[in-house]
Amino acid sequence: KPQVAVIDSIQTLYFASLTSAPGSVAQVRECTSALMQVAKRENITLLIVGHVTKEGAIAGPRVLEHLVDTVLYFEGDRFASHRLLRSVKNRFGATHEIGIFEMVDKGLQEVLNPSELFLGNRDEAGPGTATVVACEGTRPILVELQALVAPASYGSPRRSTTGIDYSRLQQILAVLEKRVGIPLSKLDAYVATAGGLGVEEPAADLGIAVAVVASFRDRVVHPRTVMIGEVGLGGQVRLVSQMELRLKEAAKLGFQRAIIPKGQTLPDVGLEIVPVARVLDAIIAALPGGLRQNAIDEVMDEDF
Repeated sequence: KPQVAVIDSIQTLYFASLTSAPGSVAQVRECTSALMQVAKRENITLLIVGHVTKEGAIAGPRVLEHLVDTVLYFEGDRFASHRLLRSVKNRFGATHEIGIFEMVDKGLQEVLNPSELFLGNRDEAGPGTATVVACEGTRPILVELQALVAPASYGSPRRSTTGIDYSRLQQILAVLEKRVGIPLSKLDAYVATAGGLGVEEPAADLGIAVAVVASFRDRVVHPRTVMIGEVGLGGQVRLVSQMELRLKEAAKLGFQRAIIPKGQTLPDVGLEIVPVARVLDAIIAALPGGLRQNAIDEVMDEDF
């Protein structure tokens, strides 16, 4: 008796007694139910492969997702060597956990330290880069954010993102202009995550803001520094969860300094902690020489 069975794919199986075509809602529901009964009766781990749409979601109505115990998405950029196995539903464990694998000559191989993978070619001397600690479930991952701010080529400025939410960038740019006084409304802004890892959580806001300002001022962020915090519409830096876990991961990879929200619990992990209340305080702490108001005024007087 096998211990594990893989069905590839559920859309190709069908009940001859049903008149609907293979892959229809009725066929998927009945075939999945029958397979689950066999798996539970015989104590077999069953892996069911389902088709996905162009957007990456499971094709058709969510019948398959409702029937099974766990839903895993296998994701990856065709131009990148790594693949992500992401849990979005789990009746017997935590969701939003990820496993990271790398394609080698012998096939997929587990990446034991994903932070090193995404920080492997990091350029500490490059203006417009910042390092954040993102959490995927309970796994902290250090990610390099890269920003480029330049005069708009055409009348309307362009904003582009890779790996972060577009609306989040728009919000942070608005906060920097309104609360910090940096004129970004006439500038193109591009922000990307190195390595192609998607970062959705608000804890990366502070890193995005610092990277944008560093590119705007053509300055290099203090080396071996990580930024963790959510940026509010009023320019304040808000608390985030799992701070101790994030700081331990940063310390393990040799970082020496962390800029975090003021009022956050400060664990002793061997890092120099810089608590900040507002995004302007974080920019001053992150950039050598800080951010001088006369420098902002000079830029605002220029004709872009």
